[in-house]
Amino acid sequence: MTSAISISELLGWSHESALFWNALFQANPALLELPCGIDDTPNVQEFVRHIFVAELRWAQRVAGLPVVPREQLPKGPIDALFDLHEQALGTLEALLHDPSFDWDATLTMDYDWLPPHARIASRRKMAAHALIHSQRHWAQLATLVRVAGHPSGFLGDLIFSSVLM
Repeated sequence: MTSAISISELLGWSHESALFWNALFQANPALLELPCGIDDTPNVQEFVRHIFVAELRWAQRVAGLPVVPREQLPKGPIDALFDLHEQALGTLEALLHDPSFDWDATLTMDYDWLPPHARIASRRKMAAHALIHSQRHWAQLATLVRVAGHPSGFLGDLIFSSVLM
């Protein structure tokens, strides 16, 4: 047994959270119109889009696939946004099942928004970043909807996940 948390476990935790939020938004679509402001998004739907677009685009980078321009990805409805998560999930799961995939290989990214020291990273680090990025934002969203008077009941901490013991 290893003491490390695997990409597979992080992926499962991320998927649990995505399923929770998708179900909440399906049951309460008005929440998607709440003002947001996190990551310069005007409302919750745009924030959810940011989360799922980032997941997909990081998964594409990790897999060595062409990264779809943000502008070409859907802005809604929630089902279309959740499909982006499913695509990211499928991409990363396929890599996890490929014994020849080199998770420790490094990639160089030339993005102005990344500081120079962060532009070279292993595929494993990029995948973990994508999944932890989502979790961080789901926690922000839980606070936002609670403060707006709509407690979500989101238990996003890893200790509550059924993915690991």
